[in-house]
Amino acid sequence: MNSRKQIFALVLTAILTAHLWAMTASAEERPSPEREMTAVQAVILGVVEGLTEYLPVSSTGHLLLAEKIMKIGENPSYTAEEQQRAKAAADAYTICIQAGAIIAVLGLYFRRVLQMLNGLAGRDPLGRRLLINVITGFIPAAVIGLFCNGIIKEYLFGTWPVVIAWLVGGIAIIMVSMKNRGNAARPALALDDLSWKMALLIGFAQCIAMWPGTSRSLVTIVGGVLAGLSLSAAVEFSFLLGVVTLCAATGYDGLKHWQIMAQTFDAQSMAIGVFFAFVAAVVSVKWMVTYLNRHGLAIFGYYRVALALVVSVLLYSKII
Repeated sequence: MNSRKQIFALVLTAILTAHLWAMTASAEERPSPEREMTAVQAVILGVVEGLTEYLPVSSTGHLLLAEKIMKIGENPSYTAEEQQRAKAAADAYTICIQAGAIIAVLGLYFRRVLQMLNGLAGRDPLGRRLLINVITGFIPAAVIGLFCNGIIKEYLFGTWPVVIAWLVGGIAIIMVSMKNRGNAARPALALDDLSWKMALLIGFAQCIAMWPGTSRSLVTIVGGVLAGLSLSAAVEFSFLLGVVTLCAATGYDGLKHWQIMAQTFDAQSMAIGVFFAFVAAVVSVKWMVTYLNRHGLAIFGYYRVALALVVSVLLYSKII
């Protein structure tokens, strides 16, 4: 199956999934005019998620900012308890909308996924090694995330923590880019050369991204490069590791908070958001891979620093 047919099949699957998801909402769960998210807002959130999930700029940070600008989950007429429930639903949807981006990468990296499946079946040694490395890289986030999920959402899912993470991460990207220019002659490893120890180090680096605004893609790509991988190999491993990590996070939050999301948001709007996240992620990933191979990470560092400064001014001025 060629790439065009794969993308078409994935688009069709996403459309059908969106319709089925909307149909599963019972009459009691369907939205009233007062529900917290419109279809237009869902499209905006989907596009924001898809475009930023695999770029080193933090999708969660951008989603939290977009929700704040559109005042999703904020209603001055709510009681304190209702406000808390609305925020919990918005934070959970910020995680669950990642499903669209997951589907996109599964399609775009179908050959690698198939290689790992063949490795699991004992038919491809390199595929088995890659699968072991992906699972090894996932373990730190699984353990730390399980115990720290509540603390992270309580203290770090705010605009100011995101701004700080944008700024620090942007400076880190710029410094790493400068360091790489100075070591341009150093030989870099391919993805097949990745060891489980290197994968584990990248996995621990991924835990830093539990701070919203840091960017999971940023820390895993930078971690891979510092471990000795070529930039393209680090990006590919970041994407594959992201599929497992995002599936776990989406599944956990979806099961835990589905009821409150269904009561707060229109199920059809949520499905629309997931679909547009899928479409935007396909575009974003294909562009990013081409861009990074030619220009490197530096532009994302400058973007993060500029964004952090602009949002800081807007917050300080109480414009948002």
